[in-house]
Amino acid sequence: MKNYVQEGKTLTVTAPSAVTSGQYVVVGAIRGVAAYDAASGEPVELATEGVFMLPKVAAEDIAVGDLLYWNGTACTKTPGTGSKPLVGVAVKPAAAATGIVTVKLGAAGQTGPA
Repeated sequence: MKNYVQEGKTLTVTAPSAVTSGQYVVVGAIRGVAAYDAASGEPVELATEGVFMLPKVAAEDIAVGDLLYWNGTACTKTPGTGSKPLVGVAVKPAAAATGIVTVKLGAAGQTGPA
């Protein structure tokens, strides 16, 4: 294919602020997990697919299959009114006392072939 560019599992974007490896990053409509540390304004690769352990709101119990949204610092079950981008879906339960949840990025609403 002449118009094929890349697989798309990782995308290189400009870091909106200083980011650290493993940090969830939102750049416009692009969301993903930073592959390495980058200073603000520098290029950084974001993994846009896969399963990652990310911070969560400690007060929430998360069940397998819960949709998770980004509140700016952590995953939450509360979608808000368009201000919280969808992160993905929980693939392991996470008790309220924990600060980490295991998430499949962007998995919500995906369907297989007809």
